[in-house]
Amino acid sequence: MWAQTILGPYTCGPVRADAPRASDLEAGQVILRVLAGGICGSDLPAFRDGALMTLPHPPAPVPGYPLHEVVGEVVASRDELLTVGARVVGWASGRNAAAELIVADGAGLYAYDESLSPAEAIVLQPLACVLSALREQPYEIAGLSAAVLGLGPIGILFAHVLRSMGASSVTGVERVDRSDVAARFGIDEVVTMSSTRWVAALTETSPRPQLVVEAVGHQVATLTDAVRAVADRGRVLYFGIPDDEFYPFPMVEFLRKNATFSAGYTRDKRGALADAAGYLKEHADLPAAYVTSVFPMSELQAAFELADRPAKGRLKIVLSAQ
Repeated sequence: MWAQTILGPYTCGPVRADAPRASDLEAGQVILRVLAGGICGSDLPAFRDGALMTLPHPPAPVPGYPLHEVVGEVVASRDELLTVGARVVGWASGRNAAAELIVADGAGLYAYDESLSPAEAIVLQPLACVLSALREQPYEIAGLSAAVLGLGPIGILFAHVLRSMGASSVTGVERVDRSDVAARFGIDEVVTMSSTRWVAALTETSPRPQLVVEAVGHQVATLTDAVRAVADRGRVLYFGIPDDEFYPFPMVEFLRKNATFSAGYTRDKRGALADAAGYLKEHADLPAAYVTSVFPMSELQAAFELADRPAKGRLKIVLSAQ
């Protein structure tokens, strides 16, 4: 079968690979014919480093790596809820969705409404993550003032969902100017600078958000910025992917604010995808605003190069295998 993969730092390319066989499936697994994949911010470190983000590194490139957002058609199944021929969206559990055929855990997949194109359906995966993170918090979003650090494809969805859940205001902080999509995604104020500069400009009398969502990840500074920005008795939701096992934390400031810290990790993937499908029915125009570039899967290199250069007017980048 065909596959694309990471071959080295900032380098993607094609590889040939053995196709999976139905006889190799374990209980709960399916084989998907990939229809589309999405680039997530958590994929970019692998593109930059040219290797798996876990150790030990394999001796040869892994076919399909590193995409985990996948839309596909079931061609073989040992999952009781997913039948052959169903079109599904969710997690490529091997982070190998840039390939013709993949084995995936059925628990991370959901049979979506086929009136959606594969490029539209890919939105359900990141949307599921955002909905799960917010709906699992032990407090009401309605009425809270909120800020989102990072307005990439994930952060912009957080803004949209926060507004739909009744947040009294949403501030978005991002180096890239997102004023062109602010109204569409429910953002009241766009701050076009780093979160560190934004926090440094706040004074004791500045209004501060009651909820800060860290949607950047991959470095330590923005966690500190989130704590320093949040109001007294406020809440910090850490969603960005950590690249280090341990992070420094401004404990004294956090303690004196009587703040609450939580994280957002999707456990019930299929349930979260079902929630996302319901949300998308209420916001059917979301994919058109969210997906800004579609590349053929053979152009994984060009797609990653674009994703690695955030710019105004650029949000979700999708790979099509059709």
